Amino acid sequence: MPFAITKMIDLDSMDYLVDVEAPEIVERFHPGQFVMLMTRKEGERIPMSVMKAENGKLTMFIRKLGKTSKELRDGITHFENVIGPLGHGIKEKAYGNVVVVSDAVCGQAENYAICEALSKIEGNTITSIQTFPSEKEIYPEEYLAKALADQHIITTEDGSFGEAGNYITVLQKMIDRGEKIDFVFGGGKLPTIKAVSTVLAKNNIDNLFTTRQMMVDGSGMCGACRLYIDGKMKLVCVDGPMFDSRKVDWDKAIKRYNMFKKKEKEANDYYEAHKGGSK
Repeated sequence: MPFAITKMIDLDSMDYLVDVEAPEIVERFHPGQFVMLMTRKEGERIPMSVMKAENGKLTMFIRKLGKTSKELRDGITHFENVIGPLGHGIKEKAYGNVVVVSDAVCGQAENYAICEALSKIEGNTITSIQTFPSEKEIYPEEYLAKALADQHIITTEDGSFGEAGNYITVLQKMIDRGEKIDFVFGGGKLPTIKAVSTVLAKNNIDNLFTTRQMMVDGSGMCGACRLYIDGKMKLVCVDGPMFDSRKVDWDKAIKRYNMFKKKEKEANDYYEAHKGGSK
C-alpha cells in the first residue's frame, strides 16, 4: 500500500521537507534511527534521517542531490514503500550538559530529533549549534532546534549570519572557556566530523555522530557502508548509524563515501537530460 506524502516544502535552495503517513513506523521510532524510502517498485532504496515522528507522520529533510531526490521534489505524491525504523537509536536519558551539532541536511534532521527527545528529560542542558553555508540557506525558524535547546547558535560558513565558520569554531570556544561538556551528538559532512573528532579526542569528550550518509541499500547486504571502528569492520546500517567519532577510521570512511560519486553523477545527468521527456 502506498505511503501518502502529506506535505512537501522547500527549506532553502537545495533542501526540502517531506511529511509522509507511516503510523506503524512512528510508534516504534527513536532518534538516531533511519528509514528507507522507495518512490517506485523498480526504484532505488534511499536511506533517510528523520527529523520528527509524531501524529502518525514522519518528517524528513531531503537534499536535491541525486537523481531520486530530485525526482521526488519534481512531483511524486507518495512513496511505494517506507521501511523502518532501522538502525540503533540513541539512549534517551540524562546526559548532563549536551551539545548537538550539525552542518548538512542529515545532521540538521538529527539535531532537531535529538534536541526534542533530550529536552524532555530532566537533567539535560542542551546547546544546539547548526551550521549553514550562508544566511540565505538557513532553514525557517520552525524547523530549527531553537525552541528545543537551552542555547541555540547558528554559524554560517561565509560569515553572513551569526558566528563565521562551522560548529567546530563554537565548540572549541566553549572548551577554551572551560565550559563543562558531558556529551556531544552530531552529524553532517564527513570531513567536518573527521576534524571535530580530533577536538573531542584531545579533550576526552564522549560523543556519537551519525554516518547514515554512507549507506546505499541500508540492509547490510551490499557492504557499501563498511567502516572501521577501533580497527574492526562495522556496517553503518546494521551496527550504527551513530558511532563514537574518536574510534572511526575517517580516511577510509571518506574514501569509501567518495567511491560512488561518479555513478551518482551519471544518474543525475541522465535524469536532468530526460525528465519530462522533452530534453
